[in-house]
This record gives sequence, C-alpha cells and structure tokens, in this order.
Amino acid sequence: MRIVPVIDIRNGAVVRAIAGRRSEYRPLRSGLTSATTPIAVAQRLMALYPFDRLYIADLDAIEGRQDNREAIRDIGASFPSLELWVDPGVRSNTEASRWRDQKNLRLVLGSETLLSNETLGALNIHNDCVLSLDFREAGFLGDPEVLTNAALWPSQVIVMTLSRIGGDAGPDAARLADVISRAGGREVYGAGGVRSADDVATLATTGAKGVLVSTALHNGGINACDLARFVT
Repeated sequence: MRIVPVIDIRNGAVVRAIAGRRSEYRPLRSGLTSATTPIAVAQRLMALYPFDRLYIADLDAIEGRQDNREAIRDIGASFPSLELWVDPGVRSNTEASRWRDQKNLRLVLGSETLLSNETLGALNIHNDCVLSLDFREAGFLGDPEVLTNAALWPSQVIVMTLSRIGGDAGPDAARLADVISRAGGREVYGAGGVRSADDVATLATTGAKGVLVSTALHNGGINACDLARFVT
C-alpha cells in the first residue's frame, strides 16, 4: 500500500484543503513544521518518511492565475528521485508542454478541468499522465464519459472525493471500490477523508494501490511507524 503525501499550493504557500471549498483554504498549520513554503513542507515530509511520490495541486494554475512551477522545480531539484504528481489544471497540449520538461514530474489530469473525453485521450496519448476522477458528494465533476469510458483511463487513476478532504467523514471506500471494479487492473489510488492508519487499512481491503494523504500526516493521525507498516 503506497501512501502519497499531498501539498496544495496557493499564492505561493502551502494551504490546508477543506472539503474542496477553495475560498476557505488557509495557510497550513502543521505539527510537523511551522513553515508554509512548498520546499520547506516537502523537506519536512521527506524527513518524516522517505516517500517515493509526492502529489502537488497547483491551485493557482488550476484557477487560472499564475503558476508555481519554480517552487515545484525546487522540490524536484532537492529530491531528484522523488516522483512528483502535479495537477496544474491543464486543458490542452500547449499548457501541458510547459510542464513536461521537468524529468521527475508526471502530470495529473483532473476530470474537473478536462474539457472532454477527447481531451483526455489527446493529453495522455503516450500514457504518461495520471487521471484524477474528481467527485463531490453530489456526483462526478467533469465530462461523464471520462468516468464511464474506462478504456481511455491511463495506467494510474486517483479517485478524489473533494468534499471529504480535510474533514472527519472518513474515506469514500464504496466509490473507490466501484472504480477499482471497472479499472481493468490499473493502479487506483484513493484521496479524501483519510484520518488514521485504520482508514488506510480499510482502503487496502478494496484493492487500492495507494492513498493520498495530507491532514493526517500533519496532525499525527498517521505517524512514522504507521508509514513503515503500510508503505511498500
């Protein structure tokens, strides 16, 4: 079971995500570090455990403002063996090409910002992207065909329940299991609602390859001993 730490960047600082309500995101308050710069938070996460992947949401880029490529490059340069999964809200190959020159970076394509199923196919023509299937409690965010046509999914898929991020509702195991049942052997990762090692264990029973975690790492819900137990 792979645990992938998460960094959300907004206005150049790491913020705490709350239920996908981006207007309410505030600078990170962490038991691991008092810093909020992306490189400092990444360094502290890597001191907690030698993760092999880090998920980064560039909220400024997703929302159509400036991007945080330089901060993300700094993380990549500091940890050259760390694979960065970065969601900058790309909608076209022109936008994607601006990110693809960083060797240890893989683009995450969020269904929330994909224009269509055809856009997914065009962006992932070389199967080098990660697909994030984004949900709120009310349902899927994006072109419904992206969800239903699993044939176009890349080899790694995230099931992202935005409304459960940073809260106490727990992970959406049923939705994750449904996607896994249709994924045809692809690696599927859960995201949203993980509070503790028990939640990680629950998601492991669904057949998930891994889980994205933020709040539980910063508040001690998942500690170094838990990471040593689960990370493979």
